[in-house]
Amino acid sequence: MSAFFGLGKTRTFKPRKDVPEGTKQYQLRKYAEATLGSGNLRLAVRLPDGEDLNEWLAVHAVDFFNHLNMLYGTVTEFCTPQECPIMSAGPRYEYLWEDGVRYKKATKLPAPEYVDALMNWAQGLLDNEEVFPSEMGKPFPKNFRDTIGRMFRRLFRVYAHLYSNHFDHICALGIEAHLNTSYRHFFLFVNEFDLVDKRELAPLDELNEAILAEDKGR
Repeated sequence: MSAFFGLGKTRTFKPRKDVPEGTKQYQLRKYAEATLGSGNLRLAVRLPDGEDLNEWLAVHAVDFFNHLNMLYGTVTEFCTPQECPIMSAGPRYEYLWEDGVRYKKATKLPAPEYVDALMNWAQGLLDNEEVFPSEMGKPFPKNFRDTIGRMFRRLFRVYAHLYSNHFDHICALGIEAHLNTSYRHFFLFVNEFDLVDKRELAPLDELNEAILAEDKGR
């Protein structure tokens, strides 16, 4: 798949390992892939009847992480400390990084360093069995919804940076359709489960409104 996105020479994070066959998350991923194939993203994001919400959120967190990782990988040669000295979504929105470990206070970072820190942080959570259990019957932590909300809020910032600062590069590479489809799926999922405060989504307000209007018109 990396060759499809033109990622042969770019540095990306390792994809989160697939969950084992036979587990509930594996079954939900197969269901999600099948509904995505229908082309109806509104239907694809809905929680299947009788399924656990945390399992559904976990499956999509992994998939959005992997897909966004590939998309950002296409612009790493353009997203440099010189070209993107701050992590921003256009001139009105700037993001500071804080993870409580290496960066204990909100810190201004160049965009590539911010995304690197964000992806490492997210991957650490996704690989943590205490946070994202893959064993059948192992419960999710009580604060899982808060963790998911924080992760999706931060992943949105990468989408916002891609659209605001690198959309010309994305178009020149001929992969704008992939970015648009990925973000439309991401936004409809976030909207379905109210995962991110609307104020956080403001950098892409016009696009978000267009997605909802298009969806209602179907």
